[in-house]
Amino acid sequence: MIYQITKDKIEALHKQYTELSKGNEILLKEIAIAEISEMVYNSNAIENSTLTLEDTEKILAGDELHGTVNVREVFEAKNLAKITETLLETPNQKLTVKLILSLHRTLLTNIDDSIAGRFRSGREWVRVGNHLGANPLFVNNLICELVDAYNNSKEQYFLDRIAHFHAEFETIHPFCDGNGRMGRVLINLQLSNLGLPPIIIQNKSKHKEYYPLFSTYPVTMKFDGFTELFAILLQEALHKRIAMLTAKRIIPLSRWAEKNNIKSTIAANKAKRQTIPAFRLREKWVIDEDYLPI
Repeated sequence: MIYQITKDKIEALHKQYTELSKGNEILLKEIAIAEISEMVYNSNAIENSTLTLEDTEKILAGDELHGTVNVREVFEAKNLAKITETLLETPNQKLTVKLILSLHRTLLTNIDDSIAGRFRSGREWVRVGNHLGANPLFVNNLICELVDAYNNSKEQYFLDRIAHFHAEFETIHPFCDGNGRMGRVLINLQLSNLGLPPIIIQNKSKHKEYYPLFSTYPVTMKFDGFTELFAILLQEALHKRIAMLTAKRIIPLSRWAEKNNIKSTIAANKAKRQTIPAFRLREKWVIDEDYLPI
């Protein structure tokens, strides 16, 4: 659960972002394109891809990688980037089962076409650690019900809706492969449909901030941890765009901290909690040079 003060802060940032967006649509699109490689790298790395951010950037730029290359991981990067670009080019697509299947088909193209674009069925059970996905006989109905519930739960706070959907989607684990990456794609589809920027769930903190939430949800049905995580990441995404549209100069957080006589560890903690408008570029915290600490 997040407190009203956090909801109010997100609403204020969203309002500011919306106002600044007017006339700056091209720049905002460029920002989104520029962060595709980071988004793809983090989402694939969460699934244990061995590609680095630099590898991912080279692949998406069409450059060759030196040394041994896992062909599957190359397609994982290219396919996820293609999905991200497609959703960027065609925004405001309503969440439907048909759309989910279409995106999944793209995700697994040239990786495993036999399971691309369809849910598990028959005896196709999946296990992640000690968690078994839903009985394949009921997967289709479960996802249909989940999508309908999301589209009809208008009174629920929007991040709670998204968090509940994500927790349920990953618990069901509807596909034979690609569930985590698809789930994160859908988070950003849902945010985009609400006029909000995409978030990037960080690979570096997955064991501390992300994975544990999946262990507790099936036995508690509490998804507030996801809401809290998404709220922090959404604030960061909004701060990033607001800063890029308004700041004279963006500098490393460490330099800003030194300039304002703040310990770097304290500044980093504030950034992680989003009590200052810092954000990450290439996994490094940065901030508007002229931001004055309260």
